[in-house]
Amino acid sequence: MARGKNPERKMSLADHLRELRKRLFWIAGFILIGTVGGWFLFEPVFSLLQQPILDLSQRQGVNATVNFGTIVSAFDLRIQVSIFLGLLVSSPFWLYQVWAFVTPGLKKNERRYSAAFIASAVPLFLIGTYIAWISLPNFVVVLLGFTPEGSSNVINASQYVLFAIRVLFIFGSAFVMPVVLVLMNFIGLIEAKSIIRGWRFAVFVIAVITALATPTAEPISMLLLMIPLIILYFMAAGIAYLNDRRKQKKADKLSEGLDS
Repeated sequence: MARGKNPERKMSLADHLRELRKRLFWIAGFILIGTVGGWFLFEPVFSLLQQPILDLSQRQGVNATVNFGTIVSAFDLRIQVSIFLGLLVSSPFWLYQVWAFVTPGLKKNERRYSAAFIASAVPLFLIGTYIAWISLPNFVVVLLGFTPEGSSNVINASQYVLFAIRVLFIFGSAFVMPVVLVLMNFIGLIEAKSIIRGWRFAVFVIAVITALATPTAEPISMLLLMIPLIILYFMAAGIAYLNDRRKQKKADKLSEGLDS
């Protein structure tokens, strides 16, 4: 429909369904291409994940090996990891498709806030996953260090890889949460004073998250994750405070203009 005849670009239900079908087609295509690429990336990724176990086995004499328990388990694991890598590698492309479908229904300021959210959330998620990636070998070394002398630690490959993916995801998601708070403040769902008042609960939640995400008994590992998360939380509170002040000043000016 021409924009001149439809300046607000309203769409019928049939138009929405056609648009949704088109976006889903592109999303599926990008994920499929990413999964094919993930199939070829499986070997180097699995090799990197397995390396801490091999290093520990050689360095400390711990008898630890990654085991595939059934005939098809190696193939199943490769499929699962390929899909995960496909989702990760193709995320900029299918996220854009989601964004392109949702954007027409948003107001101008909502589109701006959402764009800022995506622009800041993606690098923060990558920072979190990177910290998890470089910390993962230490987690493995500490956990396998509890293996009694003379015993063997036969590790299920699928469980080990899923454990690694879970750690990466928890770290990445934890770094994105402060951005979610800022977005909620900008769209009016939460005020800065609520964020500031809840700092004790937030620190407790951060401690629980870091305890789950760092399966070692080392307090240093928890602190290395807790400190940046706490800093990000208070940064989110500061940004929300400045935004609330800006809104209040704008409201005061509008009120003065009406009174005069």
